[in-house]
Amino acid sequence: MAVGTSDQNGQPGPVAKPERPSNPGQEEFEVGSNTGTSIISSDEEAVIMDDIPGQGQIGISHRENIIAPTLRPSQSRSRRSSSFVRSNNRIVPRSQRRGLFGRFTIIPEVEFPLEYRRGTKWTITAVVALAAAGAPMGSGIFLPALPELARELNTTTTITNLTVAMYMLAMSIFPLWWSSFSETLGRRTIYIISFTMFVVFSTLSAVSVNISMLVVMRILGGGASASVQAVGAGTIADIWEPAERGRAMGIFYLGPLIGPLCSPLIGGGLSGAFGWRSTMWFLTIYGGVMLLMIFFCLPETLANKKPLVVPASSPDPNTIPLTRIDTTTKSIKTAASTLKRFLWDPLTVLSYLRYPPVLVSVYSASICFGALFVLNISIQSNFSNPPYNFSSIILGCLYLPPSMGYITASTFGGRWIDHIMKRQALRAGRFDDSVNPPKLIFLPEDRMGENMWLAASLYPLSLIVYGFTAGSGLKYIAVPAIASFCFGVGSMLVFGAVTTMLTEFMPHASSSGVAVNNFVRNLFSCVGGIVAQPLIDAMGNQWLCLMIGLFAWVTGNGAIWLLKRRGEKWRREMDEALGNAKPKTDSGSGNESGHGERIELDGEGEREKA
Repeated sequence: MAVGTSDQNGQPGPVAKPERPSNPGQEEFEVGSNTGTSIISSDEEAVIMDDIPGQGQIGISHRENIIAPTLRPSQSRSRRSSSFVRSNNRIVPRSQRRGLFGRFTIIPEVEFPLEYRRGTKWTITAVVALAAAGAPMGSGIFLPALPELARELNTTTTITNLTVAMYMLAMSIFPLWWSSFSETLGRRTIYIISFTMFVVFSTLSAVSVNISMLVVMRILGGGASASVQAVGAGTIADIWEPAERGRAMGIFYLGPLIGPLCSPLIGGGLSGAFGWRSTMWFLTIYGGVMLLMIFFCLPETLANKKPLVVPASSPDPNTIPLTRIDTTTKSIKTAASTLKRFLWDPLTVLSYLRYPPVLVSVYSASICFGALFVLNISIQSNFSNPPYNFSSIILGCLYLPPSMGYITASTFGGRWIDHIMKRQALRAGRFDDSVNPPKLIFLPEDRMGENMWLAASLYPLSLIVYGFTAGSGLKYIAVPAIASFCFGVGSMLVFGAVTTMLTEFMPHASSSGVAVNNFVRNLFSCVGGIVAQPLIDAMGNQWLCLMIGLFAWVTGNGAIWLLKRRGEKWRREMDEALGNAKPKTDSGSGNESGHGERIELDGEGEREKA
């Protein structure tokens, strides 16, 4: 089959369509692609035909092994043993499954998680996304109840804001430990332990007798729920190839965005009808339901790192037996090693910030996240006081526009990022000719295009418009609502692109990269939650939003400019330092970083090299 051929004038020739498999024993089905084209597939490989606009609108057809790769020589075709797993992907026996209570999962653990059936991948993605909604729901559900909480516990608004700010601080610190442990203990074990803790601390928050107890329980509950924010992105990277990871990450982020969308409404309704404690009981129930879903529906997806087997040897009769002093020394070393692993090693992930690609990417998301929490505090503060004096239910509704913006951008933003990545690789003529047929090579910085430039200007401008319209006491609040919706769209485009890039900048420690991002951005959100109210009281809502918006616009666009200009050089230096670099292929177009996805082109056709 000739694909992507060119005539003597360099014009694109006809593109051949794949023939349907003639083997009647093969399964055939259709899966939608990013370009809406048809896929004809069998158990062994999938052929995707589409036209990707490159320079000069030249169409290129390619084959992408996203349904199932070619069978390995050591594997034989077998009948499908599970509706969740392809026939060529070995299921791990129940007695050998990893993670706490791994044998009880309905979805089985497999040897190659990247080769789950697509329906199984989306099921796992949905479970992790819903679990990720718990952490932001714990902060948003409390915002409409803050005035009532201040009255009941006889404290000030600034002190009650600490219940949200300290919650966010815990969400920044605890994922460092969750991420570190997940790379060794596995994803499933961390999910089960953390959500068990979340249920316990949410219950204790609901029965708190004073503001001090509430703040402490909220800190512990926020730290427990934050595990999915770091480990969840690692799970997505475990099961999705980079060519589709942008879309999958966008769907995953729908979970954390359900929290900001629903929690203010739920919090306003519950606190208005039953008091602020009912919001904590709701979190307890939600955490319990998610714990059950994780227990039965989430298998271990971390790549199995099998330890080397040391052959047993016969004891040497001349060996001197261990003395009590030797045993004591060994015990001390073991205890010191364990202490280092649990206390110090999780903090070492912050060392990734010394690499410019990680530092600049994390900053661009963090300044956006800090602005988001300034907006959240501003909505609660501005519309609960004169001239508005809105009730807690109406306050909850005012958080709907930005949340709808988050969901809108998350829905189409992932597909947009994947399209930009493919277009950039084609324009650069980045092919791996060491394999037959040749394949496209994707790099993390390919995900930055017009999407990031638009986002970095949209959310600061929207924040400024919101500040001046909401702070002026307008009778009609449509303008600040539209501005907050646009803020949600812009900020979510930034979050999705940065998170996906970080999993690819650090392909062997994806959870650690996301944990570093969560640490820094939640620090910004904590600071924003603490200083927002005093600054609103001191300088007014309009001037605070103007100051934050201008700072975010200048520095956010500067971060993108740096990544576009220096990103490739920084990434190569980082790859060499981390040991991710791979030797170039014979053609000199190899994937030096080991990042990204390779898309095959038909080897029978000829390709004019860029």
